Amino acid sequence: MSRTLLVLAVLVLTGGFALLNWTAFATPTPLYLGFTTVEAPLGLIMLCLVALLSVVFVIWAISLQATLLMEQRRLNKDLQAQRQLADTAEASRFTELRSFIAAETLRIAQSSEQTRAALVQRMEQLEDRQRLAFEQNANAIAATLGELEDRLERGQPAGGMALTADRSRF
Repeated sequence: MSRTLLVLAVLVLTGGFALLNWTAFATPTPLYLGFTTVEAPLGLIMLCLVALLSVVFVIWAISLQATLLMEQRRLNKDLQAQRQLADTAEASRFTELRSFIAAETLRIAQSSEQTRAALVQRMEQLEDRQRLAFEQNANAIAATLGELEDRLERGQPAGGMALTADRSRF
Protein backbone atom coordinates (compact mmCIF):
# COMPACT_ATOMS: atom_id res chain seq x y z
CA MET A 1 0.00 0.00 0.00
CA SER A 2 2.78 2.44 0.92
CA ARG A 3 4.68 1.58 -2.28
CA THR A 4 1.61 2.38 -4.38
CA LEU A 5 1.25 5.72 -2.63
CA LEU A 6 4.94 6.44 -3.21
CA VAL A 7 4.66 5.68 -6.96
CA LEU A 8 1.51 7.85 -7.22
CA ALA A 9 3.24 10.69 -5.37
CA VAL A 10 6.21 10.54 -7.76
CA LEU A 11 3.86 10.56 -10.78
CA VAL A 12 1.88 13.52 -9.39
CA LEU A 13 5.10 15.44 -8.67
CA THR A 14 6.37 14.72 -12.20
CA GLY A 15 3.06 15.86 -13.69
CA GLY A 16 3.11 19.04 -11.56
CA PHE A 17 6.70 19.75 -12.59
CA ALA A 18 5.73 19.30 -16.26
CA LEU A 19 2.75 21.70 -15.91
CA LEU A 20 4.84 24.36 -14.17
CA ASN A 21 7.50 24.17 -16.89
CA TRP A 22 5.22 23.45 -19.88
CA THR A 23 6.81 26.17 -22.08
CA ALA A 24 10.26 24.60 -21.58
CA PHE A 25 8.82 21.16 -22.26
CA ALA A 26 7.06 22.30 -25.43
CA THR A 27 9.98 24.36 -26.87
CA PRO A 28 11.29 22.64 -30.02
CA THR A 29 14.98 21.74 -30.11
CA PRO A 30 17.08 20.13 -32.80
CA LEU A 31 17.51 16.42 -32.00
CA TYR A 32 20.01 14.16 -33.72
CA LEU A 33 18.62 10.61 -34.27
CA GLY A 34 21.84 9.05 -35.59
CA PHE A 35 21.17 9.37 -39.30
CA THR A 36 19.16 12.59 -39.43
CA THR A 37 18.36 15.68 -37.42
CA VAL A 38 14.80 16.49 -36.36
CA GLU A 39 13.31 19.45 -34.60
CA ALA A 40 11.01 18.41 -31.72
CA PRO A 41 10.25 19.38 -28.12
CA LEU A 42 12.80 17.45 -26.01
CA GLY A 43 10.85 17.90 -22.75
CA LEU A 44 7.68 16.46 -24.27
CA ILE A 45 9.59 13.44 -25.64
CA MET A 46 11.19 12.83 -22.23
CA LEU A 47 7.80 13.22 -20.55
CA CYS A 48 6.32 10.65 -22.95
CA LEU A 49 9.24 8.29 -22.22
CA VAL A 50 8.60 8.64 -18.46
CA ALA A 51 4.88 7.92 -19.00
CA LEU A 52 5.73 4.90 -21.21
CA LEU A 53 8.19 3.56 -18.62
CA SER A 54 5.58 4.06 -15.91
CA VAL A 55 2.99 2.10 -17.90
CA VAL A 56 5.55 -0.66 -18.59
CA PHE A 57 6.46 -0.74 -14.89
CA VAL A 58 2.78 -0.97 -13.86
CA ILE A 59 2.17 -3.79 -16.37
CA TRP A 60 5.29 -5.60 -15.13
CA ALA A 61 4.21 -5.19 -11.47
CA ILE A 62 0.69 -6.46 -12.24
CA SER A 63 2.04 -9.48 -14.16
CA LEU A 64 4.49 -10.21 -11.34
CA GLN A 65 1.72 -9.98 -8.77
CA ALA A 66 -0.56 -12.20 -10.88
CA THR A 67 2.23 -14.76 -11.26
CA LEU A 68 2.84 -14.70 -7.52
CA LEU A 69 -0.88 -15.09 -6.81
CA MET A 70 -1.10 -18.09 -9.15
CA GLU A 71 2.00 -19.59 -7.55
CA GLN A 72 0.53 -18.98 -4.10
CA ARG A 73 -2.74 -20.61 -5.15
CA ARG A 74 -0.83 -23.64 -6.49
CA LEU A 75 1.23 -23.86 -3.30
CA ASN A 76 -1.93 -23.60 -1.20
CA LYS A 77 -3.46 -26.49 -3.15
CA ASP A 78 -0.27 -28.52 -2.67
CA LEU A 79 -0.24 -27.62 1.01
CA GLN A 80 -3.86 -28.67 1.38
CA ALA A 81 -3.11 -31.98 -0.36
CA GLN A 82 -0.14 -32.52 1.96
CA ARG A 83 -2.30 -31.71 4.99
CA GLN A 84 -4.89 -34.24 3.89
CA LEU A 85 -2.14 -36.80 3.33
CA ALA A 86 -0.68 -36.06 6.77
CA ASP A 87 -4.13 -36.27 8.39
CA THR A 88 -4.74 -39.61 6.69
CA ALA A 89 -1.34 -40.89 7.78
CA GLU A 90 -1.96 -39.65 11.32
CA ALA A 91 -5.36 -41.33 11.41
CA SER A 92 -3.85 -44.61 10.22
CA ARG A 93 -1.13 -44.28 12.88
CA PHE A 94 -3.81 -43.75 15.52
CA THR A 95 -5.69 -46.80 14.27
CA GLU A 96 -2.48 -48.83 14.27
CA LEU A 97 -1.63 -47.59 17.76
CA ARG A 98 -5.14 -48.41 18.98
CA SER A 99 -4.88 -51.98 17.63
CA PHE A 100 -1.37 -52.35 19.10
CA ILE A 101 -2.58 -51.18 22.51
CA ALA A 102 -5.56 -53.55 22.32
CA ALA A 103 -3.27 -56.46 21.41
CA GLU A 104 -0.82 -55.59 24.18
CA THR A 105 -3.65 -55.23 26.70
CA LEU A 106 -4.98 -58.65 25.69
CA ARG A 107 -1.48 -60.15 25.91
CA ILE A 108 -0.94 -58.64 29.36
CA ALA A 109 -4.37 -59.85 30.52
CA GLN A 110 -3.61 -63.38 29.29
CA SER A 111 -0.18 -63.29 30.93
CA SER A 112 -1.75 -62.01 34.14
CA GLU A 113 -4.36 -64.79 34.04
CA GLN A 114 -1.66 -67.40 33.48
CA THR A 115 0.40 -65.98 36.33
CA ARG A 116 -2.65 -65.93 38.58
CA ALA A 117 -3.50 -69.53 37.69
CA ALA A 118 0.10 -70.63 38.38
CA LEU A 119 0.07 -68.74 41.67
CA VAL A 120 -3.25 -70.28 42.72
CA GLN A 121 -1.93 -73.75 41.83
CA ARG A 122 1.27 -73.14 43.78
CA MET A 123 -0.71 -71.88 46.79
CA GLU A 124 -2.92 -74.99 46.66
CA GLN A 125 0.19 -77.18 46.58
CA LEU A 126 1.63 -75.30 49.54
CA GLU A 127 -1.67 -75.62 51.41
CA ASP A 128 -1.71 -79.38 50.70
CA ARG A 129 1.88 -79.72 51.95
CA GLN A 130 1.10 -77.65 55.01
CA ARG A 131 -2.05 -79.70 55.68
CA LEU A 132 -0.04 -82.92 55.30
CA ALA A 133 2.71 -81.63 57.60
CA PHE A 134 0.07 -80.50 60.09
CA GLU A 135 -1.62 -83.91 59.96
CA GLN A 136 1.75 -85.67 60.42
CA ASN A 137 2.58 -83.42 63.36
CA ALA A 138 -0.87 -83.99 64.81
CA ASN A 139 -0.46 -87.77 64.38
CA ALA A 140 3.00 -87.67 65.94
CA ILE A 141 1.68 -85.65 68.88
CA ALA A 142 -1.30 -87.98 69.21
CA ALA A 143 1.01 -91.01 69.14
CA THR A 144 3.29 -89.48 71.73
CA LEU A 145 0.31 -88.59 73.92
CA GLY A 146 -1.09 -92.09 73.46
CA GLU A 147 2.24 -93.60 74.49
CA LEU A 148 2.39 -91.33 77.51
CA GLU A 149 -1.15 -92.31 78.46
CA ASP A 150 -0.24 -96.00 78.16
CA ARG A 151 2.73 -95.51 80.44
CA LEU A 152 0.69 -93.61 82.93
CA GLU A 153 -1.90 -96.38 82.92
CA ARG A 154 0.80 -99.00 83.46
CA GLY A 155 2.28 -96.91 86.18
CA GLN A 156 5.60 -96.17 84.62
CA PRO A 157 7.03 -92.71 84.98
CA ALA A 158 7.06 -90.70 81.81
CA GLY A 159 10.78 -90.30 81.66
CA GLY A 160 11.70 -93.67 83.26
CA MET A 161 12.91 -95.46 80.21
CA ALA A 162 15.04 -92.61 79.12
CA LEU A 163 16.74 -92.48 82.54
CA THR A 164 17.45 -96.21 82.64
CA ALA A 165 18.83 -96.11 79.14
CA ASP A 166 21.09 -93.24 80.12
CA ARG A 167 22.28 -95.06 83.32
CA SER A 168 23.19 -98.15 81.41
CA ARG A 169 25.72 -96.21 79.49
CA PHE A 170 27.71 -95.27 82.58
